[in-house]
Amino acid sequence: MKRVITGAVALPLLILLVLKGGIFLFALFIVLLTVLGLGEFYRMALPERKIDGVVVSLAGGCIPLFLTLPALAPGVVATQAVPGLVMPLLTTLFVACALRVLFSFRDIRFAAGEVAFFVAGLLYVPLLLTHLLWLRALPHGIDWIFLLLVVVMSGDTAAYYVGSSLGKHKLYPVVSPNKSVEGAIGGLCGSIAGAFIVKATFFPELSSGDCLAAALLMGPLGQVGDLFESLLKRSFGVKDSGVIIPGHGGVLDRLDSILFAAPAGYYYAVLFFMNR
Repeated sequence: MKRVITGAVALPLLILLVLKGGIFLFALFIVLLTVLGLGEFYRMALPERKIDGVVVSLAGGCIPLFLTLPALAPGVVATQAVPGLVMPLLTTLFVACALRVLFSFRDIRFAAGEVAFFVAGLLYVPLLLTHLLWLRALPHGIDWIFLLLVVVMSGDTAAYYVGSSLGKHKLYPVVSPNKSVEGAIGGLCGSIAGAFIVKATFFPELSSGDCLAAALLMGPLGQVGDLFESLLKRSFGVKDSGVIIPGHGGVLDRLDSILFAAPAGYYYAVLFFMNR
């Protein structure tokens, strides 16, 4: 029941934010998600470094904003505006994490692993989430955001119901015992159907080829994102990434598919849709 109530409240708010919030309010929302998601990752990966995890999460939360501001100029897309910022940013963050571990490790056997986890968190959450903000900043950005959400959510829903009713062959039991091949195929079909619904209702600029290509890119990558987060949780020995969303677990539990699907949607839009 908590899951249903949370969805009934959160989904309309998300739709309202995307439609009426504007790019800057949406950017603040992405920053918030980044801070919360990074915090969950570091609590799972580095439970002994709570303060460090909070500090890096707050710093990492600024990454999407930092990498998007240059792309807000008219006629500019992020991949043109930010390449010169990425390397200095990643270098600074890596050196900062390395120095922190160098002068504060508890057991030298685990020092390299701590650095790796700090860096992995920054690559996993902020850099992938930045693509969601880049997508919103594009022409037809609102439409692309809804296309992404519908493709991923319809795929998740179809995978669940098809897998529950028809699933016989395990997809990846070591990582996610309940997922099936039949569910994955059903999820892909659901993603394709969702893309065509978006085209028919509010994004007529999409061609049928766009719908098919976007669904075939974002749908499977969304499933990969789900599996990847399941792998992380199993390796860290936790059931959910957090408890902040009643009935749904943590922020990463809700964003796992979006994190992997958003870059695919963005690069398809920039490389193919906008270049026709």
